[in-house]
Amino acid sequence: MTSPQNDPAPQPPQGHTHAHTHSHGPAAPVSRHLRKVIAAVLIPFATAVVVGLIAFWPGGVPDHERTGVGFDRQTQDGKVVQVVKVDCADVNAAQVPPTGDTSTPSGREAVNEQEGQCAKATIEVTSGDDKGRRFVEVVQPDAPRQLKEGQGVVVAYAPDAPRDLQYSVTDVNRKVPMALLAGIFALAVVLVGRMRGVMALVALAVSFAVLTLFILPAILQGSNPLVVAVIGASAIMLAALYMCHGVTARTSVAVIGTLISLLLIGLLGSLFIGWASLSGNTDDNTGLIKGLYPDIDMSGLLLAGVIIGSLGVLDDVTVTQTSAVWELHQADPEMGWKGLYRAGIRIGRDHIASVVNTLVLAYAGAALPLLLLFSIAQSSVGTVANSELVAEEIVRTLVGSIGLVASVPVTTVLAALVVSADRAGPGGAPAATAVPARTGRGRRRKTG
Repeated sequence: MTSPQNDPAPQPPQGHTHAHTHSHGPAAPVSRHLRKVIAAVLIPFATAVVVGLIAFWPGGVPDHERTGVGFDRQTQDGKVVQVVKVDCADVNAAQVPPTGDTSTPSGREAVNEQEGQCAKATIEVTSGDDKGRRFVEVVQPDAPRQLKEGQGVVVAYAPDAPRDLQYSVTDVNRKVPMALLAGIFALAVVLVGRMRGVMALVALAVSFAVLTLFILPAILQGSNPLVVAVIGASAIMLAALYMCHGVTARTSVAVIGTLISLLLIGLLGSLFIGWASLSGNTDDNTGLIKGLYPDIDMSGLLLAGVIIGSLGVLDDVTVTQTSAVWELHQADPEMGWKGLYRAGIRIGRDHIASVVNTLVLAYAGAALPLLLLFSIAQSSVGTVANSELVAEEIVRTLVGSIGLVASVPVTTVLAALVVSADRAGPGGAPAATAVPARTGRGRRRKTG
C-alpha cells in the first residue's frame, strides 16, 4: 500500500474550485463594466443631490412673531402640586343657557358641569424665567384630560394676558414614557439586527436630521416645497439604503428603482392635486401655517408630503425585489433575464397586495375620526369622497400606491438585466456565479 505522503492527492477540476469558493463567501461582485455603468448613473445623481442641498440649505428656521394660537404658543414645563375637589357651581365652571334649554348637547353638558364635582389643581411652573410660579387650573368633570398630583404637564404662556391668566395647562408631559418606548425600540432593533440594526438606527437619525434641518426650514424659508422634498427624499434614500445594505451593485439597482418610482409619484401627484383643485389648507394646523408664512405654497406642501410619505415603503419594496432577483440568480445562474423577471415578478405580486393594503389602511386609520364624522352625518360615499379633507387622503393614497405598484416591475426588470448581463467575467471567462454549486461528487473527490 502506498503511503498518503507518496500518493499525490487527486486535484479537483477548476470549475469545482470556483464553486467551493463561491458557496462559502459573499455573492460575486458584478463585472467592472457594469459597475462603471451603474456609477455613471448614480454619481451624477448623488452630485446633483449634494448641489441641491447646498443651494437650498436654509440655515435655520426663519423668525416670526408668536401669535399665541395653537402650536405657536410659548410653552414651559410644569407640575401638578395639589388637586382638590370643589363644586363646579362654586368656581363658576360652566353656565346653563339663559333659556334653560337642555335639549342640546351643550346645554346638557353645562347642567352636568354645574351639578358635578370639578378638580381645582395647583400647577407650579418648573422651567423658564417664571420657574417656581404657581397658578390654579379648574378641570371640569367631563374633561377628556384629568389632572392628578405629581403629574408633569405642559403649560402655555401668554405674556399679554392679565397676570392671573398668563399660564394655562395645554397638555400632559409624556417625555418619560416616549423616551422609554424609543429605547425599547432601539434595543430590539440592535438585538435582532445586530450591526445591520445599528446602521438602520444611524440611517433613521440621518433621515430625521435631513427632515428637521433641511426640508422643514427650507419650506418655511419660501423654497418650492416640491423641489425641496425631492432633494431631501433623495438624500434620505441614498443615506438609508447604502448605510443599511452596503455600497454594492444590488443596492444601487434598488436606488435607481426607487428614484424612478419617486419621479412617477411626483408627476402623478402634481397632475392630480392640480386637477382636483386641492389647496392643502384644510384644517386649523395648515391654516395656522398659512397665516404665519403666507408665501408657502400649500398645494406644493401637500405634494411634498405625498413624496416623503411614500419613500419609506418604496425602499422596502425595491430592496426586497432586488434581493429576490439576486438570490434567484444565485440559485440558478443559467437563468436568463426574462426567466429572472418572470420569477421575480411572481414574488412581487404578493408584495404588491400586502403593501398597497398596508398603505391604504395606514391612511384610513389616520383619517378615522374624520370618517366617523361623515358616518354620523349619514353622508353618501360620493359626498365624502368629494370633500377636500377626504379627497386629499384619497389622492395621497392612490398616487403613492401607483408608485409602489410601478416600483415592482421597474426594479425587477432592472435587477434582472443587471445580474444576467454579468454572466461573463473579465476577458470573456465564465464568472464565479455562472458555475453550479458544489455537488456531492466534488466533496468526495476533495476528501478522498
